[in-house]
Amino acid sequence: MPQFGMGALLVAWTLCGCWSPSPIPAATRQLVLGVAADWDQSEVQLTLLERAPGAAWQPRWRTAGFLGVNGLAWGQGLHGDAAPAGAPLKREGDGRAPAGAFLIGPGFGTGAAPAGMRWPYRRITSTLRCVDDPKSRHYNLLVDAAATEPDWSSAEDMLRSDELHRYGLLVEHNPARVPGAGSCIFFHLADAGATVGCTAVVQRDLAALLRALDPTARPVYVLLTRKSYRDLAARWGLPALTP
Repeated sequence: MPQFGMGALLVAWTLCGCWSPSPIPAATRQLVLGVAADWDQSEVQLTLLERAPGAAWQPRWRTAGFLGVNGLAWGQGLHGDAAPAGAPLKREGDGRAPAGAFLIGPGFGTGAAPAGMRWPYRRITSTLRCVDDPKSRHYNLLVDAAATEPDWSSAEDMLRSDELHRYGLLVEHNPARVPGAGSCIFFHLADAGATVGCTAVVQRDLAALLRALDPTARPVYVLLTRKSYRDLAARWGLPALTP
C-alpha cells in the first residue's frame, strides 16, 4: 500500500528504465509463489523459494492455503497491465484474489511479532481501518480512524473478533490506488476456507513465513494459475512447475 512508499518505488523504476521482461527485480532473492488450478479455484499451493545471486530458485518451504471465494483475477502490481488471455480483471468486491507479481508490505498482528522476525511489523489497534470505499481519498490505505476525518462509507476493521488478523502481511496490490481496482489485500490466518480476496494459511505456517522473510532479500509474491504460470515462467524467470 502506498503509504509505505511502494507506489513511489514503482514510479522510480519506470522512470529510470529499470524494468526487465520479468517483473521480478534482479535483486529479489526470496519469492513467495502461489499456484492455483484455474481462475475459479479457491485453493492454492504456496512455496517459499530463495536464490543466491546468479543462481537458480530453490524451494525452502511449502504449504497449502486458500484464495478468494470466487478464485483469482488479474491484479495491478509489478507485472503491468497486460492480462493473460481469458483472465478476469480484479475489481472491488469481486471475491477474487489478485493474480500477478506484487511487492510484500509490512506484517501486522494483534500482539507482539513472532520471535526472530526481521520483517517490518505493525501492532494493530481497535481504531485501525483499511479503506475499501473507491470514492474515498484514503482508498486502499490503512488509516487510524481516531486521527482521520472519515470520508468513506466502507472500511475494514483490522482488529477482528475472529482472530484472522492475529498475524498478517500486506500485499502491495493496486499501489496506484486506482478506484475500484481492488483494495485491502493481505495474507492472513485461515478459518474454514475461502476468503473475500486475500490469501489465507494456518497460523503455524504464517508465523513461519513472517520469520523467514528477509528485508535484504527484497521478497516478491507471485500468484498465478497453472496455465498462466506455464505461459509466463520463461519470461518471468520462474522455476519449472512441479506436479
